[in-house]
Amino acid sequence: MSHPRSAYTQGVNFYAGLDPRDLLCEYGSPLYVYNEEMLRLRCREMRGLIPLHSAKVCYSAKANANPRLLKIIRSEGLWVDAMSPGELAMHRAAGFSREEIFYVCNNVSREELALAASSSRIVSVDSLAQLEEFGLAAPGSEVMARLNPGIGVGHHQKVVTAGRETKFGIDPEDLPRVREICARHSLKLAGMNQHVGSLFMEPKAFLEAAERLLDLARGMGGLKYLDFGGGFGIPYRKYAGEARLDLVSLGRACAELLGLWAEREGFTGLFIIEPGRYVAAEAGLVLGTVMAVKNNGPARFVCTDIGFNILPRPMLYGAFHEVEIYRPDYAAGATSEDPAELPQSIVGNICESGDILHRDYLLPPIRQGDVLALLDAGAYGYAMSFPYNQRPRPAEILIHTDGSVTLIRRRESVEDLLGLLI
Repeated sequence: MSHPRSAYTQGVNFYAGLDPRDLLCEYGSPLYVYNEEMLRLRCREMRGLIPLHSAKVCYSAKANANPRLLKIIRSEGLWVDAMSPGELAMHRAAGFSREEIFYVCNNVSREELALAASSSRIVSVDSLAQLEEFGLAAPGSEVMARLNPGIGVGHHQKVVTAGRETKFGIDPEDLPRVREICARHSLKLAGMNQHVGSLFMEPKAFLEAAERLLDLARGMGGLKYLDFGGGFGIPYRKYAGEARLDLVSLGRACAELLGLWAEREGFTGLFIIEPGRYVAAEAGLVLGTVMAVKNNGPARFVCTDIGFNILPRPMLYGAFHEVEIYRPDYAAGATSEDPAELPQSIVGNICESGDILHRDYLLPPIRQGDVLALLDAGAYGYAMSFPYNQRPRPAEILIHTDGSVTLIRRRESVEDLLGLLI
């Protein structure tokens, strides 16, 4: 079937032969769609990144915590990170055991720290104050300390998670105080972790930060875990031919760096990475319907039911999500007078001027009634959605490797929104 713009999903067989318009007819618009085969492929790429027996992948579930997807991720041999009691509940629903969960949190209550200690393999704290609270909540436990390596990287300032201007991590100069607090509460410092930021496409900063963490860990006996974080980027600009992150070179460099360090230091614990985006992003997209097309002066607006409540990343970070256009009568309806492409701003249905997915993006002419896909929405898509303007959140479906479809989250209703009111 010919569509104005669908080469990428056709090339990877994302819909497994199904028509996205039929999916909207059955499950409603807008709609999150996931592909099991793509999810498994990305899990395997991350699991094979560092060819060392001492390396482990913990999926950062804040990217997408749907238990049906988590079950697939667990079946591929990944462990999981949790950041909240809600995520712990999702992980238990997916079948993860306590030993397969790392709790990585910041700025939480003593009660939550106690829950985390009883529900996960180990808890990471990211400030001296939180370490004190953990000592009061779970004296005698093992603990991880999140350090700030001073190197930050990311596609937007809001996703840089290291350096002097971020809220995360303990200054390495405070390690003596970390040891003093641990001694006072009979805590065992069993691990150190860090995270430099999100969506890096060049490995230099990640490797430099890894070297700093290894330098800090040198000579520290009793460590079981060294966690280097995640942030591995994916090529969002599919139609511009953006190159993928070179995992082969990155994995080779990591294996050499970590292997030599472990041999020199006699380290017998685990090296951990915690990718979230890389695992889930390309396995999901969001479908929506074009409700209107209009011009305000020279500006052409394509008005959809995908508001920033459905996909917040463009509004929050100026993030880019590639667009596909589906129209079954495209070939029959096209004329030689139609422009091949023209600038169009794609907007949602939320009563805010910032409800813009793309501004003046050069695309084939979009019509009312067309179905659009925003690609690479499997990470930080549904997970960040919210019912602003009291618009309920969409359903989620999963296309299995055999082409069958499962509804993995029903569409929210107005009754759901009213259900919490007293």
